[in-house]
Amino acid sequence: ELSQGSAATPSAEEGGEDEEEEEEEGEKEKEREKLPPIPSASSAAAGGLERGTKNQFSTFSNFITTINQKKEGIGNRNSPTQLVIPNIKKVRDLPPICLDVRQKQRIPIGTLPQELKAPIPPEPSLPIRTKTMKDFQDDVEQAKSSGDWKAVHDFYSTTFDSFLEINAAFKKDTNSPFNTIEDSGINAKFVNVVYDALLNTPQDVQKSVLKGIINGLLQEWKGPRTKDDLRAYCILLQNPQFSNTSTYVIYAHLLRQIAALTEADHHFLVHWSKKISQRRFKQLVDRLLQFISLRLFPAKPEEFPPMVKCSWWIPSATKVLALFNAANSLISPPIISYTDFYNSTLDHIDLMEEYHNWQCYGNSHRQFSFCQYPFIISIAAKKVIIQRDSEQQMISIARQSLVDKVSRRQKPDMNMLFLNVKVRRTHLVSDSLDELARKRADLKKKLKVTFVGEAGLDMGGLTKEWFLLLIRQIFHPDYGMFTYHKDSHCHWFSSFKCDNYSEFRLVGALMGLAVYNSITLDIRFPPCCYKKLLSPPIVPCDHNTLVGICDVTLDDLFQIMPELAHGLSELLSYEGSVEEDFYSTFQVFQEEFGVIKSYNLKTNGDKIPVTNQNRKEYVQLYVDFLLNKSIYKQFAAFYYGFHSVCASYALLLLRPEEVEILVCGSPELDMSALQRSTQYEGYQKTDLTIRYFWDVVLGFSLDLQKKLLHFATGSDRVPVGGMADLNFKISKSETSTNWLPVAHTCFNQLCLPPYKNKKELKQKLIIGISNAEGFGLE
Repeated sequence: ELSQGSAATPSAEEGGEDEEEEEEEGEKEKEREKLPPIPSASSAAAGGLERGTKNQFSTFSNFITTINQKKEGIGNRNSPTQLVIPNIKKVRDLPPICLDVRQKQRIPIGTLPQELKAPIPPEPSLPIRTKTMKDFQDDVEQAKSSGDWKAVHDFYSTTFDSFLEINAAFKKDTNSPFNTIEDSGINAKFVNVVYDALLNTPQDVQKSVLKGIINGLLQEWKGPRTKDDLRAYCILLQNPQFSNTSTYVIYAHLLRQIAALTEADHHFLVHWSKKISQRRFKQLVDRLLQFISLRLFPAKPEEFPPMVKCSWWIPSATKVLALFNAANSLISPPIISYTDFYNSTLDHIDLMEEYHNWQCYGNSHRQFSFCQYPFIISIAAKKVIIQRDSEQQMISIARQSLVDKVSRRQKPDMNMLFLNVKVRRTHLVSDSLDELARKRADLKKKLKVTFVGEAGLDMGGLTKEWFLLLIRQIFHPDYGMFTYHKDSHCHWFSSFKCDNYSEFRLVGALMGLAVYNSITLDIRFPPCCYKKLLSPPIVPCDHNTLVGICDVTLDDLFQIMPELAHGLSELLSYEGSVEEDFYSTFQVFQEEFGVIKSYNLKTNGDKIPVTNQNRKEYVQLYVDFLLNKSIYKQFAAFYYGFHSVCASYALLLLRPEEVEILVCGSPELDMSALQRSTQYEGYQKTDLTIRYFWDVVLGFSLDLQKKLLHFATGSDRVPVGGMADLNFKISKSETSTNWLPVAHTCFNQLCLPPYKNKKELKQKLIIGISNAEGFGLE
């Protein structure tokens, strides 16, 4: 159990020794007594780094003492990787979080100037250290061969004893300030060599490093930070010892100090972090994710203090992780994928509690929620939040309809609880758009589809079929709403002017209904579309505010019109005279119904020639015109249609790429994964018919595999959670083997007769999946 005292009590034998130490410290000790205690959770919660019950923080000395007691009880372990936190006498509490800094309005990383004009404290003079990387490597090699680690031990214990010593060892030039975001001044190669060697050194060497880090954290807490301090934090974060749970107490305090830095200091750390190599950057991110996971669900709870004593651990780590996420976002292409920041452990916590806390407190610092840092929440977890939020909205709307009906003394009808859409297959588009326009007030109710003249009951399968057929027709080139670009294999909005854009609004509502009802669609929009759909993610109250307008680049145009984008890229890199050789002006020409029309990209653009000096502006205006201005009315209607169904604060959690996955699912089919997760009814997975079935399916072309998926589930797309989320089932059909397979798309169920051989099964299966349209009742 954890000690509740403020410091460990020395033994009688140590008494005299301690008295001598106190006399030597003299006035230093008196000054330390004046240090402020760590604030209680209730006061520090305003700093945004609190989670859970509000209690007084456990002191650092408690943590150190407790860990040592446990290690002594377990016994000494000599493995270099089994680290034991050294016993440090007279350890004082770490500093409080700087509340006045944390309460300031958060400035986005992108809006900060290149050089922040914050007052820079004078850098203290650094000790002179002459050991080079080569000298260190020679010392390590000699220690390995001779067994004498004294030189290596002295280097580590001296280097990590304070922030000044860390800079003296690893700063490229101790006489240069390195006060820019472009160059941290850290000798990264030397740092990497020192850390790579550390875990293979004896226990006492590793303990000396941890002891020095503790001293450094205790010393460097008050006053404004120097750039040397930031360099030290950047170096300490890369320490591989922090992958071991026995060091988590020290790691937590390091994270806490970094999280409490000013916005300007964070700005430097972000830009310096983007220079770290991909492998080591990924290791840093993984280490932070592991720290959060093990604090939430510890394998050995006794290793850590109770959650109420260290409620600031997780918020501190998450905020530091946010700095690395910001650094990752500044580079194109990013250092690592955005999915590498997902923490799947969060899939197992109460996500709706996190979501409701966030809804109540927003991004204020009064209550921590993972939703404040959505990059850490996986797409599967976000889908759960959106689904449950949608279900709650559905229940609320249905309840209100019921109350209204009863208050008017009318007999309740079950149909009033649903959005009932009745369509004819022969007039699918017109009937669907008429139904959605007429029942706009019911869009947030549970969707039910009926095909006129067919006896099928909609338990989910008819809805999937309706979406699939409707999308296929609406996006047909003959319909004229969207243009299909063969080079990029995607659709884009037609720029043709028209009198009524209501059809675009209804298409947006259709896509919103798919997300709202957890249906995946076979829509091929470019990523830029989903970026525009989240601009802004919440519909503005002022209807004069522009929507669907986002910053677009030549990369966005490459994803839609690669040939045109390539031409513009050539223009930017052209070495001759652009004005004389291209003879272009700030104009763009488009064909509309056989007529060529011209549009100025800026005022009097037809009179402004494109030159070597202004060609970047020309390209940017051209791209903005094609992807924003020329289709503004079409996309605005589409935007309002989508958000009329999907209006939810949950959209604030999503990246454009994640919206695309929610709408379209994944096009990557892994039939082997489907085989592993399939359930059987009437069959065993070892039965001959089942073995024939999977031999045939795994040998199918991609087109036939998609047809099978569509036949059995009503959609040829894979949901967010992968094939396992389909809950696919194969049931034995007690019918003649002359019959074709039958599917219940509502339940993702395939009914398979016991065919006698593989050839017969393959023939009947291909006939069945290639001629599947329409529903009936058995």
